[in-house]
Amino acid sequence: MEENMDESQSQKGCKECCERCVGSLPWASLIATILLYMGVALFCGCGHEALSGTVTILQNYFEVIRAPGDTLDVFFIIDILKYIIYGLAAGFFVFGVLLVEGFFTTGAIRDLYGEFKITACGRCLTAFLMFLAYLFFLVWLGVTAFTSLPVFMYFNVWSMCKNTSLVEGANLCLDLRQFGAVTISEERKVCTGSEKFFKMCESNELDLTFHLFVCALAGAGAAVIAMVHFLMALAANWGYLKDTSRMQKYEDIKSKEEQELHDIHSTRSKERLNAYT
Repeated sequence: MEENMDESQSQKGCKECCERCVGSLPWASLIATILLYMGVALFCGCGHEALSGTVTILQNYFEVIRAPGDTLDVFFIIDILKYIIYGLAAGFFVFGVLLVEGFFTTGAIRDLYGEFKITACGRCLTAFLMFLAYLFFLVWLGVTAFTSLPVFMYFNVWSMCKNTSLVEGANLCLDLRQFGAVTISEERKVCTGSEKFFKMCESNELDLTFHLFVCALAGAGAAVIAMVHFLMALAANWGYLKDTSRMQKYEDIKSKEEQELHDIHSTRSKERLNAYT
């Protein structure tokens, strides 16, 4: 009998521990953090490889040569974009501070540390993180719009390769001057009837680079959704902390009034006792 009671108590304690652990997790911030990390990793990894594939296509099929020195050409711009990707990959993994803020607004942590310690500086921190999340939301929105440009250009090239065999006698050309990749004086184009065009269409580089840019666009879109999710969670936390701060002030005023009434009552009782004696 005692063994069964001990087992039921241990099961109950384990259940309460699991419920407390699950209740202490900020699910909204946790989901947004996972989505942000997945989006940033997908964008940075696929974007880097897609830019490297673009360099290979330009050199092999369009015969574009890298300019000597630090001349501003398409290869120099691609290198700058790669460094931007490195910065995004390093910077946004520090953005997990939003998840920490989510932990300190859950019920289990509030019960452990108390309400006032959190609401004293939590409102200012949450407001600052809301501003930061909104700023990075605009940044990722711009990154998504910028990433859609190479997806559109590669889709045109990819669809041209797929539909060339359907249109007989068509003479279509891909001129890099139309995309701003080379200067107007340079003529770097590949036409549908040339051998380079068929090699480019049959190679895995074009297809792989196109799909890598699509994956990078999906990663940037996931980061935008994650930032919107962070904004909603932070706004809810800020509203809760604001209400908690007001409730804390109300409880303090109420306790002071009750203490004053108690002191007045005790003073009158002493006066009456002294009067009788």
